[in-house]
Amino acid sequence: MPAHKEENMKILFATKNPAKIRRYVNELEKRNIEVLTIKDLDISLHVEESGKDALENAYIKAKAYYDATGLTTIAVDDNLYLEELPDDKQPGTHVRRVNGKELTDEEMITYYTDLARQYGGRLNGKWKYGMVIYNGVETKQYTWEKGDYCIVDKPCEKRNPGYPLDSIAVSPKYNKYWFDVTEEEKGKGDNEEEVIEFIISNIMAPLR
Repeated sequence: MPAHKEENMKILFATKNPAKIRRYVNELEKRNIEVLTIKDLDISLHVEESGKDALENAYIKAKAYYDATGLTTIAVDDNLYLEELPDDKQPGTHVRRVNGKELTDEEMITYYTDLARQYGGRLNGKWKYGMVIYNGVETKQYTWEKGDYCIVDKPCEKRNPGYPLDSIAVSPKYNKYWFDVTEEEKGKGDNEEEVIEFIISNIMAPLR
């Protein structure tokens, strides 16, 4: 009798951002977790991200896409805080939306380099992240921060589609563009392993 082939678990990653998907999909697929995206399912859904922080926006997205698909859904959002800026100029939850307009990657680079130029060519800051997994019954959430971050007024030539600010991000520790920081230098500072473990433990738990 042939052995039963175990089917992959399917989850939805509620983002159109290719960089966010690449960050986790390979590690999840190694564990027989099939990651579907909004593009894969051809979903047309407008979600108003009205939360006060990254975690609330992640929950809003996760629930909306679960309700539309019935698939366990992961959503992540990020907020940017720049030390030198007054409260009314903080990107916060609206890193890509400026004055009501959704900026393209290149428009973001232009906007933030101009902003850095107004403050001496360099702005120090940190990212705050929120991730939510929603399966229609339970909500699991995780938050983390990435500091030691600054943006400058001169972009490098490299581009990371979906993460345009990588082109103007500089590591204060090594004083070079983030693109040029080696994996060894980056170390484990961005919590990627912990985030992967959070996802795996919480989407597998209901099946045990």
